[in-house]
Amino acid sequence: MLKKRSLMFVLIMAIISALIAGCTQSENAGQAVNEEGTTGQLVVYSARNERFVQDLLDKFTEETGIEVLALNGANPLQILEEKNNVQADIFISNDLGALGYLDSEGLLQGSTPGGIETIPADFRAEDNAYFAISARSRGFIYNKEMITEEEMPNSIEDLFDPKWAEVENGYAITRGGNGGMIGHVSALRYEWGDEKTAEWIAAVRENAANIYQGHGDIRRAVGAGEHSFGLVNNYYFHQQLVEPTNNNVGFIYLDQEEDQMGVIANAAGVGLVKGGPNAENASIFLEWLLLPENQVAFVGESLELLINAQFGAVYPEEVQPHIVDFNELKVQDMPVKELGNFFRDTTMLIEASGLDLDLR
Repeated sequence: MLKKRSLMFVLIMAIISALIAGCTQSENAGQAVNEEGTTGQLVVYSARNERFVQDLLDKFTEETGIEVLALNGANPLQILEEKNNVQADIFISNDLGALGYLDSEGLLQGSTPGGIETIPADFRAEDNAYFAISARSRGFIYNKEMITEEEMPNSIEDLFDPKWAEVENGYAITRGGNGGMIGHVSALRYEWGDEKTAEWIAAVRENAANIYQGHGDIRRAVGAGEHSFGLVNNYYFHQQLVEPTNNNVGFIYLDQEEDQMGVIANAAGVGLVKGGPNAENASIFLEWLLLPENQVAFVGESLELLINAQFGAVYPEEVQPHIVDFNELKVQDMPVKELGNFFRDTTMLIEASGLDLDLR
């Protein structure tokens, strides 16, 4: 009995020390560790690049003592496949459409974590089964040494024209199964309907000079002069700006003219998996993540835009002049949560239109 009490004392002291070390944590964070002092584990499936997630998860473990088991590069459909043998507690997605789809399939669980009121209603489920932390928009990153801003296309519809295949070294897109591309096509389906969207997919499949695994590959290729421009999320432009070389790049926010639809927006966030094995620790994680400093940490090296800009994400000096407030942009008139209603059919439309979901 004495040994058990000593062990409990050590655990409690370790937790207290961790909380004291996290001096910037709010009072709610101090209440995050459960009363019994048991820490246990948290299983996180993440579709985000490990480089943008691991520091956040390490910070959570350091401050709560809860060990995180992370599966990086996870596909949201894995949650569907495991619905009868749930493995994950939390799903982190680059695409709010994927979270909306999982929720519509009954695979996410509603909750009321402390701090959820900081997330605008447009960026969370009605029952808070999922919510977004960071936002991004679509556009063209371009190499200033190869093409000028005035020479660049300024609308997503411009890519119907095969002339853009003739610019120096052409342009680049991602594979069809990339989360950003799925969200992009879903937004086009909302705006145009399936027939015109399918024609657009076929056009870019035919005219793109190269198809890449992800947007990081595109921004590096454009920076190196392998292509004049590429279709990416805006924060990849921010990432290229901080490269020691190949950083003479610009960015076009699309469809900003009066008769155009506005830039396509999306968001990254988290969902609470229904029936996860570590439900209590998942709740702790959500409340912890909603603390202002941890919303900032969620952005991390990705250089995305915080939904709550007032929390003060810190961007490198090279990036600061290029941060654009969404309030200054004309944004497509589509609730971001609508993306979930298109997710599954969008992947089928992409393949049917000739763009492979995965590189072959």
